[in-house]
Amino acid sequence: MLGQLAIALQELDWDGNDEIVVKIGGTQVSGIDVGENYNPKWSSPIGTRKYNKDSFIVIENATRSPVVPSQPNPELKQKHPYNGTQSD
Repeated sequence: MLGQLAIALQELDWDGNDEIVVKIGGTQVSGIDVGENYNPKWSSPIGTRKYNKDSFIVIENATRSPVVPSQPNPELKQKHPYNGTQSD
């Protein structure tokens, strides 16, 4: 698996100095306080993380993904004025 990962990172032209963030998706965390007398087959203590069978890994290159906020298109013009009423 590590060989396949190395090939993929090479194809993406990622550098060893890039800031890489690894995240796991498809998980669930118990948010319910079940108390001391709970059935472990049906519930988990609060804060317990479970990994679903379809969990996945996201590898993000934080160095190469700058946040650029969207900008309004100056060429778009409002065609109909909004007067606060609904027309039929």
